[in-house]
Amino acid sequence: MSDINVTPFVDVMLVLLIIFMVTAPMMIQGVEVNLPKTTTRHIKTREDPLLLTVNKKKEIFLERHKIKLKGLETKIKKIFENRREKEVLLRADKDVPYGFVIKVIAKVKQAGIDKLGMVTEPLD
Repeated sequence: MSDINVTPFVDVMLVLLIIFMVTAPMMIQGVEVNLPKTTTRHIKTREDPLLLTVNKKKEIFLERHKIKLKGLETKIKKIFENRREKEVLLRADKDVPYGFVIKVIAKVKQAGIDKLGMVTEPLD
């Protein structure tokens, strides 16, 4: 018999597909922060907004990339120069001083961002 038997190959591919489908939602995205809890409504966006995270050590992350406060404005300008919808979601740890969060917000606004959303966790 000179035919190639593809049944074992298909079986292995289906098992891998199932494994990836089960494990993908379990992957942690972004930087871990302790978000403040409040009652708000969900943010509806058309495009994927840029995720800006500030942890309790006052470290700033664009998605998963660490960045300094000085370079934040220019980096955001570069990212959004070809985007029509300029949206940023800010995830700040609840233990970060209010003044530092305001400095980050000011840099984002100076970069020309139209929409800035604050990410929180729902109350229990």
